[in-house]
Amino acid sequence: MPAMATPAGTRDKIQHPATAALDLATIMRTLGDPVRLEIVRLLADGRPRSCGELSTALALPASTGSYHLRLLREAGITRTRADGTVRHISLRRDDLEERFPGLVGVLTQ
Repeated sequence: MPAMATPAGTRDKIQHPATAALDLATIMRTLGDPVRLEIVRLLADGRPRSCGELSTALALPASTGSYHLRLLREAGITRTRADGTVRHISLRRDDLEERFPGLVGVLTQ
């Protein structure tokens, strides 16, 4: 029996939690790590950055940078957009502000 093909784009779909599902305790626990908090502060200017740019800016190995970025995405703090093999990371400022007004301002001071 032939293997079932995965529909085009399904395996490349990057999952993000819905805005209504964002949990303050999870967000704060995730941002308790200074590296992840610094990533949020770097992204606060609104300019998306690639994984490589962030790893370089923080002097992290690519694997360590990817680990931190995955945790930020899973907590709903960042959004990751695929562009071929490059992943562009941005802060989910509007979603965070909708759910927790004032949080981004406090984190980026």
